[in-house]
Amino acid sequence: MQTQTSKHLGVDGYPRSQDADHKISKDLAVTFSSPSGVATLQYLKSITIEAITGANISSDELRHLEGQRYLVALIAKRVQHAERISHGRNITTDSNGRNISTGGN
Repeated sequence: MQTQTSKHLGVDGYPRSQDADHKISKDLAVTFSSPSGVATLQYLKSITIEAITGANISSDELRHLEGQRYLVALIAKRVQHAERISHGRNITTDSNGRNISTGGN
């Protein structure tokens, strides 16, 4: 049985240490903070999150697109998480999925 202190749900909903979760967010923020990284993330958003499909899309195509959208949104969420960490504002999730604000204003 895991102890309460070892449980931390990451930004992606997977349990890992808070330090490991912060490192993932910071690594992604560095990757997507250069001008090329910002342009790449915007491109990924344009072909996934911002894409509008017609009524004729198949269930399989829609599931595929939704998976892509999830990954791009997760990258963007991780970048935002790293920004909150660097400004001393962190929102973490407890073992019951409730948000807990730590530090900052």
